[in-house]
Amino acid sequence: MPELRWGPVSHRWVVIAKERARRPDEFPCDAEPTNDPASCPFCPENVARASKEILTLPNATHTGWQTRVVANRYPALQVEGDLEPAGVGVYDRMNGIGAHEVVIETPDHHRSLSELSVAEITTVLTAYKLRLEDLRRDLRLRYVMIFKNYRAAAGATLTHGHTQIIATPVIPVVPQTELHSARDHFLHKERCLFCDIVDQERSSRERLVRETDAFVTYCPYASHQPFEMWLMPRRHQHDFSMLNERDLFDCAGALKDALVRLREALNDPPYNFVLKTAPSPHPRPGRPSDWATIALDYHWHLQIIPRLTRPAGFEWGTGIYINPTPPEVAADYLRRVKTK
Repeated sequence: MPELRWGPVSHRWVVIAKERARRPDEFPCDAEPTNDPASCPFCPENVARASKEILTLPNATHTGWQTRVVANRYPALQVEGDLEPAGVGVYDRMNGIGAHEVVIETPDHHRSLSELSVAEITTVLTAYKLRLEDLRRDLRLRYVMIFKNYRAAAGATLTHGHTQIIATPVIPVVPQTELHSARDHFLHKERCLFCDIVDQERSSRERLVRETDAFVTYCPYASHQPFEMWLMPRRHQHDFSMLNERDLFDCAGALKDALVRLREALNDPPYNFVLKTAPSPHPRPGRPSDWATIALDYHWHLQIIPRLTRPAGFEWGTGIYINPTPPEVAADYLRRVKTK
């Protein structure tokens, strides 16, 4: 019989439809665009003249760059200007102020993130941290979202490995729901919701994919998508920008392991990942205690969402996702993948 499961972080119901289950090799994949390195805007010979450079991190030999951050040439939001919030009848508006950047993960056009070494992925994560810290200095910006679209079905239009960063002057509804869920749980129980989840997943082990001294990877109890994984530090930590060099290396190892498992188990599927972390720490006018307990109640995490099914009318109309693969089944399959 199908199950309805409630997600304590997302505050959404999910249908786990076991009777509609598919084998991992039965999920369809769209055809991928072919990007010629000669015309790719992220390749070394093109990026210098095509995009405004924001940050460059060298490779291990210091003979060139390993990771580069550039301004998006077609930004969703722009840095210049004032917010100028206003009411329009029953509606609200403000200028589209923010930031939109691209993290070019490697100069090599043909290597995906899962194919980079742990040291190279550590450099990518270091770029995330540095940009997060810098963007938070802009008092107009409330939230920084770091996300990756891999393959066409996940929204990627270029095949060269890259991540996007968008900073917004508001806290979007999805991270805001998570922040409120964490705060409510803490106010009620005086414990971190995410720490409680980590403890339960480590105890039951049925949805656990991988565990090290520093990180856990698991399939959430109310997974929205088949083979969805969350990666989370075992030690309580609310803000990704607090990671030191060792933390970043450990996180890179956990991320590589998760992406390799997806690649091997599901024939290199399209996926998104999103980094969920604390909002900008500066006080909000009129709301001095808005996130007063955030250092105690929130726990940064990285969500990896394979794009194996498509939302349709029921999902759009209700916000309830239908997942044909129980997370217990997905975790068992992913655990058995050989990653070395």
